[in-house]
Amino acid sequence: QVAIKKMALQEEMCEELAVNEIVVMRDNRNPNIVTYLDSYLVGAEVWLAMEFMDGGTLCDVLRAVYLEEGQIGAVCRE
Repeated sequence: QVAIKKMALQEEMCEELAVNEIVVMRDNRNPNIVTYLDSYLVGAEVWLAMEFMDGGTLCDVLRAVYLEEGQIGAVCRE
C-alpha cells in the first residue's frame, strides 16, 4: 500500500514548493518521517507516492490530540 499526495501546479510558486518537498523527502531518510517513494507529473499535478501510514494526515492527528508544550518539544526533537 502507498499514499498518493496530489499537488496542483497552477502557480509558479506551487512548482517551487513541490520541487522543494520532493528534494527534502528524497534526501532526508529517517525512520520517524514518511518514506518518499517516487513522484509523477500527471496533467497539471504532481503526484507524490509515499509510504502509507494508517491514521490519517498529520494535520488530522494534530487536530484530534492535545499536546502539552513538553510533548511538542519531545516530538520535534525526535
